[in-house]
Amino acid sequence: MVGYGEAHYRYATGREGDTFRVGFAPRKAKLSLYGLQDAPRWEELSARLGKFTTGASCVYVNKPEDIDLEALAELIADAWVAGVAGEK
Repeated sequence: MVGYGEAHYRYATGREGDTFRVGFAPRKAKLSLYGLQDAPRWEELSARLGKFTTGASCVYVNKPEDIDLEALAELIADAWVAGVAGEK
């Protein structure tokens, strides 16, 4: 996993911890992208993203050719800025 920035999370159960703000992990089957689904423009930008699936907190891409890299760059930037704005 490769991550950028820092983010603190807290679940309703009270469990909390620290992780990176946005990141990726090249897996054998798919490329995993983290921190994108909380982006304010997720609905708009994911509609342009291309072929992907989602998990609980991940976006899975079979291969880079399946997605619009410009939309991905906008999504990463949107998620990053939203994370900075949410810091305390």
